[in-house]
Amino acid sequence: MKLLYAEDEQAMAEAVVDILEYHKYQVDAVSDGEAALDYARISSYDGIILDVMMPRMSGLEVLSQLRKEGCTTPVLLLTAKNEVEDRIEGLDLGADDYLAKPFAMGELLARVRAMLRRREEFRPDIKTFGDISLNPYSYELSCGDRAVVLPKLEYRMMEVLILNRGIYLSGEDLLEKVWGYDSDADIGSVWVYISYLRKRLSGIGSSSVIRAKRNIGYRLEEQ
Repeated sequence: MKLLYAEDEQAMAEAVVDILEYHKYQVDAVSDGEAALDYARISSYDGIILDVMMPRMSGLEVLSQLRKEGCTTPVLLLTAKNEVEDRIEGLDLGADDYLAKPFAMGELLARVRAMLRRREEFRPDIKTFGDISLNPYSYELSCGDRAVVLPKLEYRMMEVLILNRGIYLSGEDLLEKVWGYDSDADIGSVWVYISYLRKRLSGIGSSSVIRAKRNIGYRLEEQ
């Protein structure tokens, strides 16, 4: 099992990594929130452990951004003992569990095992359109026995197109739904990712296509 662990207290981080690796977990450890977000975006993890109080971005900010981007990886928050508000906010943002500091290593291990069991029991809501399926757990786009794992932005755009079947979405609509309100991305990014997805669909042999209508937008269609 592969875990991402974000903690800025070096001694604490070393102790936790040692105990997790001793129990056969593979651990990527980072020391600030921005690094945690970057790692979570580019790698696939079975679970994420976030300290709430970190430099650059707090654990809560990292959690909020990951959930906005569609990340469903279970998250365990490490909070200060008396910070009840952090626990409430974290659960509201989509955390799966929390553990107050200081904690016993045995309890940390138990929380991690419980978190990973819930992930194993999770059955994703497969989204389908025509001859294609999109798996929100593995990020696989498949057609018959052929499949490809999509990077996050390609996955999010395909998901938006499937969920809005039959509806033309403008470039601005896609920019907002895929990249978010506060992104610096421009309309050129939409064109590039539409091109990527067309190649993905062709590559897996799908008869589904992304149609473009001038001055209106894009939609997914069956040929």
